[in-house]
Parts: sequence; structure tokens; C-alpha cells
Amino acid sequence: MSQIKTVQIRTAEEDDAEKLLTVYAPYVEHTAITFEYEVPSVQEFADRIQRTKKKYPYLVAESGGEILGYAYAGAFHERAAYDWAVETSIYIRQDKKKMGIGKRLYEALEAVLAEQNILNLNACIAYPVQEDEYLTKDSVAFHRHMGYRLVGEFYQCGYKFHRWYNMVWMEKQIGTHKEYQPAVIPFAQIQEHYGRRYHDILCR
Repeated sequence: MSQIKTVQIRTAEEDDAEKLLTVYAPYVEHTAITFEYEVPSVQEFADRIQRTKKKYPYLVAESGGEILGYAYAGAFHERAAYDWAVETSIYIRQDKKKMGIGKRLYEALEAVLAEQNILNLNACIAYPVQEDEYLTKDSVAFHRHMGYRLVGEFYQCGYKFHRWYNMVWMEKQIGTHKEYQPAVIPFAQIQEHYGRRYHDILCR
């Protein structure tokens, strides 16, 4: 556990793309945790980071300059009425799982999203009818531990490695739903104007 105490959470930068891909690529190539078939290029991954940060946080966990995992949020749906809901994603380096890194990342992500006035966190999770070498139910267990609840399941909607997998949605609400809801503050504005407060949120 001593290593976990040295973990720092910070905002991802486009220059992190190559290192982040070393975390993500094994999930694409060897698991059904992501339904993506091909590992994206470094440039494509950098573009994804840049696009995400215009509105939502993209965070990395690192220790001694070594990236251990990352988490980010994206639009739940594009229609304006969905502005207060996001889809969350997290990937931890496979040799660093079950060390508390995912919890640290998700807690920081949730804190930033709350500052943005986001209310609903939604996770889209690949789910096996029976666990196999490509997919377990660990992600559902992790999200349940983080306070998410199961809200729906879609059957045999993902095909990878010549096998069919289900998909579930899990949800967590982190704010009060009001008649006159404050607008969502873009992540870029949070970074620019909150300064030290933003740094303190990540270091909680």
C-alpha cells in the first residue's frame, strides 16, 4: 500500500497519448472490456484527449512519472436536455489492479464533475453471461462498490473474439435535481478559472 500513497492525480495532456495507449492497448487486444477492435494510433488517441477536455475531465494517475491508469467522462447523449448526465470510463494498468488506483481516479473524476454541475454518472459496461478469459464481472463489482446501481441490460449486443457479450448500464447520481438547474460549466473553464481550487480537488 505504500506505493498508493505516492499516486498523484492530474489532468491528461495530449503528450500522454503514447503512454496511455500502453495502458489501453491490452484491453483492446486481449479483452472484451472494450468493444473496440483495433488499437488507435497515438495521434487519434491524442485527438480523443483534446476533444474530451473541451467539456469534460480526462485524468491520469501516476507515480514517479509512471502512468498507472486513467479515467474520463464524455457526453451521455448529445441532446441539450442530457447536459447534466455523462458517461464515465476508466482503465487501470493490468499489473496495477486492486491497489486502490481506480477508486482514487473515480473519486477525483466525480469531484470535478460535481464542480461542473454534472448530476448523473452513467457507465456502459461489457458483461458476460458466464465469465471467460476475455471478460469477467469485476467492472460491475467495482462500480457497485463506487455507489453505482444497475439500471439496464442489453443482451448479446457486443461481438468480439467470436463470442457474444451483453452490455449493462450503471448509474450514480451525485447532485440535487432542481426545477431551475444551474448550467454545466465546461471543464476547460474549470481549469482556467478555478486555479488552486481545481488542484485541491485532484489532491483530496
